[in-house]
Amino acid sequence: MRQRGHGGNLVWAAAITGCPQDLILDFSASISPLGPPHSSLTAISSHMGYIKHYPDPNYTELRRALSQYHQLSYEWILPGNGSAELLTYVGREFAKFAATALITPAFGDYYRALAAYDAKVLEFPFSLARQNHAKEEGNWEDMEKVSFTQPLSSLPLNDFALSSRHGLLLNNPHNPTGKLWSRQAILPYLEKLPLVVVDEAFMDFLPPDQEQSLIGMVEKYPNLIILRSLTKFYSMAGLRLGYAIAHPDYLSRWDRWRDPWSVNSLAVAAAIAALKDKDFQNQTWEWLAPTRKKLFQNLASLPGLEPLPGAANFLLVRSQHSVIQLQERLLKEHHILIRNCKSFAELGDNYFRVAVLNDENNQRLIKALSLVLGN
Repeated sequence: MRQRGHGGNLVWAAAITGCPQDLILDFSASISPLGPPHSSLTAISSHMGYIKHYPDPNYTELRRALSQYHQLSYEWILPGNGSAELLTYVGREFAKFAATALITPAFGDYYRALAAYDAKVLEFPFSLARQNHAKEEGNWEDMEKVSFTQPLSSLPLNDFALSSRHGLLLNNPHNPTGKLWSRQAILPYLEKLPLVVVDEAFMDFLPPDQEQSLIGMVEKYPNLIILRSLTKFYSMAGLRLGYAIAHPDYLSRWDRWRDPWSVNSLAVAAAIAALKDKDFQNQTWEWLAPTRKKLFQNLASLPGLEPLPGAANFLLVRSQHSVIQLQERLLKEHHILIRNCKSFAELGDNYFRVAVLNDENNQRLIKALSLVLGN
């Protein structure tokens, strides 16, 4: 069975190990281990009777809930069947331009969406060179301050004269490195480019005093589109729910392009409940930072591994060992699935990515890695 170029492929992993999917510990998909929220599960249960009816084609209640959550008029919000559906329409928009700039390594689905409409891609590599990592300096907090919020000078677009003929597609925090671009790093491109799309699928994982979202800028910049996902932070990837925040002209056009009822009734109910669940949001913010720090330090202590600091709920790890072999041994010997990075051409067999799970499962990963790397 062919492995897809994304995480969370438990069907493939089960075929490799010969064991049921529920016995595999999945670090390959960056999904929070704290959810789904109880409030969302209760909402799904109470709305089971609605599945015999078509959803509201305008998703008025969900859009109003998102409007209240982001303090933005609901006409500027469009739900989708995951942000992947909305990314397809982004690809169609970018096909109008001479080229679209991507910072690489880049999320593989960007290439899929752009290729669907023959949009040309300009790649700009982000340097992953060693830069006083915590393993060498022994001070994770200082490295966090340096690495989490990237200044304008660190964007690799400065050496190229992007113009009104180009668009920019960027994720923030960046996948797969976990780097967080500051608002100030992106704003200059909004002043000079006809379209800037920022995929903020992992922005929820940053508390309000740390996040760098550009949602507050969409009304000022009609050339700005924000993509968001409700599936990672709230652990609802199977429900497929995302949304776009953009000028109503974009969203009304996309609404005409797409199939009707792309978001199902249960996903709508779960999302509305999750958005109101402040306790779950606070619990996630309080849990992630110390748990990620501990996992980072434990990974850095293993021979031949060098984790990169990141602002999201995953860590990218540089490896002196073959990651393909490492992934296979972890699967077959320990039923643990990590994300290899061979789908990122710039990373190949030298990097892997792991989600931040709870302490017990993180320790299980570290123990398994220690055993595999010791042999």
